[in-house]
Amino acid sequence: MNAVIPMPAVPLVPVVGGGVFPVRRIYCVGRNYVEHAQEMGFTGREPPFFFMKPADAVVPVADGQTGLVDYPTLTQSLHHEIELVVAIGTGGRNIAAADAARHIYGYAIGLDMTRRDLQGEMKKQGRPWCIGKGFDQSAPIGPIHPKAATGELNRGAITLSVNGQPRQSGDLGQLIWSVGEILEHLSAAWALAPGDLVFTGTPAGVGAVVAGDSMVGAVEGLGSLKVTLR
Repeated sequence: MNAVIPMPAVPLVPVVGGGVFPVRRIYCVGRNYVEHAQEMGFTGREPPFFFMKPADAVVPVADGQTGLVDYPTLTQSLHHEIELVVAIGTGGRNIAAADAARHIYGYAIGLDMTRRDLQGEMKKQGRPWCIGKGFDQSAPIGPIHPKAATGELNRGAITLSVNGQPRQSGDLGQLIWSVGEILEHLSAAWALAPGDLVFTGTPAGVGAVVAGDSMVGAVEGLGSLKVTLR
């Protein structure tokens, strides 16, 4: 059957060693580091919660390159959130945490860019805050490193600097909910499938960036992700 409009392009993220990873969905975990939860006004190990970004929010950035992201409309407070991203290679529903690793294709560094003022206003009104999270170019991402090469990533430094100044610093071992637990809870609500990306949460230190700022995020074992706002 012929499409009556042009077929949308499938977002593709480069894979270290060759090939590309076609993106189906983007899931994100909220407040998954204690200190970040505290800086957002919350405490404790609350049950995990999730939000989504459109697949075409990804901005793939190749190794050694600097991604260019446009400062979004409608906001006066754009925040950076550095995150470990899990790429799903084998789908499933009701995945047990102990079995989660076999569903992972690989890992990447990602930025969950956030229109914080719009998110905050929607929270005050008790309305969905998609406008604060799911906008165009809100998910810059570095190349995906196959798990076969990295092994499971359960510990390691995760950092972000802006214009050479440290902003965020943490360790993957500080995740409130581990990657396995994230996938267990997530797959109880949605059937995961190959092509899904899961942003696993950000450490403390989130803050505003403006046009002209350069961000460098890093996760131990995955290199770095460089993004400049324009």
